Amino acid sequence: MPLPPLSRIKARGRRALDSWRVAMYVYIVQRTQIYLTKRESEALDRASRATGRTRSQLIREAVEATYLAAVDEGDLLAALGSTAGMWADRPESGEATVERLRGGRLARVHGEA
Repeated sequence: MPLPPLSRIKARGRRALDSWRVAMYVYIVQRTQIYLTKRESEALDRASRATGRTRSQLIREAVEATYLAAVDEGDLLAALGSTAGMWADRPESGEATVERLRGGRLARVHGEA
């Protein structure tokens, strides 16, 4: 049985969800628990109200800015340069290779096989 459109799904008796309001993570996250002082918690709440971002978003941004090194542009360009053209001498396209390795799954899904 197909699912109803997201915009018609009701959340525990509440009004239907608006599909434009639904957020979805496109990356893997790990749940963690932290303990904050009242002062820290209040500061997060103020920043959340001021920016419209969630506490979680603010914490992730702070961790990234403080503990994750920025990508060095020179290193990135060197890595890209060292891999550029790697497929130039291949007998088939990247798309054909993926389809061959997947066993033509996309062609079957689209009714082409």
